[in-house]
Amino acid sequence: MSKFWSPFVKDLVPYVPGEQPKLAKLVKLNTNENPYGPSPKAIAAMQAEVGDNLRLYPDPNSDRLKQAVADYYGVQTNQVFVGNGSDEVLAHAFHGLFQHGKPLLFPDVTYSFYPVYCGLYGIPFEALPLDEQFQIRVEDYLRPNGGIIFPNPNAPTGCLLALEAIERLLKANPDTVVVVDEAYIDFGGETAISLVDRYPNLLVTQTLSKSRSLAGLRVGLAVGHPDLIEALERIKNSFNSYPLDRMAIVGAAVAFEDKAYFEETCRKVIGSREQLVAELGKLGFEVLPSAANFVFARHPQKDAAGIAAGLREQGVIVRHFKQERIAQFLRITIGTPEQNQALLDALGSL
Repeated sequence: MSKFWSPFVKDLVPYVPGEQPKLAKLVKLNTNENPYGPSPKAIAAMQAEVGDNLRLYPDPNSDRLKQAVADYYGVQTNQVFVGNGSDEVLAHAFHGLFQHGKPLLFPDVTYSFYPVYCGLYGIPFEALPLDEQFQIRVEDYLRPNGGIIFPNPNAPTGCLLALEAIERLLKANPDTVVVVDEAYIDFGGETAISLVDRYPNLLVTQTLSKSRSLAGLRVGLAVGHPDLIEALERIKNSFNSYPLDRMAIVGAAVAFEDKAYFEETCRKVIGSREQLVAELGKLGFEVLPSAANFVFARHPQKDAAGIAAGLREQGVIVRHFKQERIAQFLRITIGTPEQNQALLDALGSL
């Protein structure tokens, strides 16, 4: 703590990202990165952008990327917002859409950036418990609120909320914004973007870090009613008019255009997930139903922290959370078949 800090900074509790260790020959299954590389067409497009044009600012509106997203989802470009990773997009949503005096509602087991943003922007919140199966209960959200946000599939559980349940929640909360954070939707869920034309209070956020293998590029997006998008644009242009560089714009656009490669890698991850769930079951693990590129698992006779430590000694890293309700769970990213087998071999030796 420094005497130069403001009182505001002193009281902040920052988000702690997943570990990015710099070790060789590591089986890294802790941060939900895609085990398969980006679209070769996207890589080629980014390489072509490297040249004299880098002396020029990028398009502040990222029009090419917005058009690619709009074409992919069948919406208008004024319904699309893009930013520097979905975390920045979410930050703008918290800042621009949730400050209404009443508490923001989200699950008690969820993306841990949400309470951080509430602290950053002075937003009151209530964390509503998931049920005994770690599912969201829609009826808990049918109360006065200043907004609602949840990941779908949820993180870190991987559990999916059906589109019908989301629509029920939207109908019951017409006067506040509902943000559906779809970082993992492409691995087994149906996007709520199909509902945005019917519900002006719905904002759907996504990232290119997971299903499109571009975590290192930092591109996120939101789709919703033009009025919601305008609020995000006003925040963005009061903070950073150029959040996406030239390579990010073209690479992300082509990643959306290369639908065949995207669908192929998603199929591989989903197939590997189902195989891993079956093998974990043989080892005695209980695995929550997952629609994401990770699984959330616990062993009834083994301590999760001990398992994580034992795996690490064998060069396999998974994510362990210390939050009391989930302290006996491990979140395991789906890797390549070879990485998954290395995990299973290490677990077997434990």
